[in-house]
Amino acid sequence: MEKKIYDVMIIGGGGAGLTAALYASRANLSTILFERLVPGGQIASTDLVENYPGFPEGILGPEIAQKMEAQAVRYGAFVSHEEVINLSRGGSIFEAASAEVIFSARSVILTMGASYRTLGVPKEKELTGKGVSYCATCDGAFFKGKKVIAVGGGDSALQEGIFLTRFAEHVSIIHRRDALRASPILQERAKINPKMNFLWNTVVDKIEGKEKVTSVLLRNVKTGETRKFPTDGVFVFIGHNPNSSLVKDFVMLDKEGYVVTDAVYAASVPGVFAAGEVREGAVRQLVAACGEGCAAALAAQAYLDNPR
Repeated sequence: MEKKIYDVMIIGGGGAGLTAALYASRANLSTILFERLVPGGQIASTDLVENYPGFPEGILGPEIAQKMEAQAVRYGAFVSHEEVINLSRGGSIFEAASAEVIFSARSVILTMGASYRTLGVPKEKELTGKGVSYCATCDGAFFKGKKVIAVGGGDSALQEGIFLTRFAEHVSIIHRRDALRASPILQERAKINPKMNFLWNTVVDKIEGKEKVTSVLLRNVKTGETRKFPTDGVFVFIGHNPNSSLVKDFVMLDKEGYVVTDAVYAASVPGVFAAGEVREGAVRQLVAACGEGCAAALAAQAYLDNPR
């Protein structure tokens, strides 16, 4: 029996991947999408999405993820829950191998996303979405008039911290050192902001609360002194890790491990494209990921029309 060769193979089922699957399948391209967990990526674990166009009252994260998957499947995309453990190319055909099966395709779109770096402290996982967040633009509005902390000392920590002051009564920046890594202009903006203060040489040892965050246990790394610090929210901005280990020896990555692409989302290997948070320079928002997924699918279609 002849083995099926798909037109488009998509690895990763977040917003970028599901949108790419929708556009590829609607273009009458045979499409397979791999997502070893629940389709939707990070959005599937988000309680309420309020910044996606078309949903003025907001929509539950799992609900929009399910709708996006159903829409792609409706037009013919096949969703596989196999975990791709190796990706290779032989001539003009790509092969994705799981533990038991090998799938073939004429083009590949990488949409594996990125993972937030976590603090790794007690109650962090349990209270994620209940006061613990990794995205100010996603969740800041839920903390109107509240007191929150932001953990980190780089550009993202200060950018997101300053954004939080639009809603929160006060934002305390928690940083393990006595100097910031952020750009001087962001440091100046943060330091003159009346709604912000800094707790230097300090780390979070524990997050406390039952149904929601109520406080954190802070520790001074120089003196070892600990104290309980009341807060309504814990925002963690200590970086991301791209989920690119699958392709680290297959396509070009930047020094941080993100997939390098050109203006049409093409990676260094002809026929391979990347979209969403696994891609260098991506904007970490659902609507942006969906736009990139669309663009990558159109680029893959153009490639298939004229392979190089």
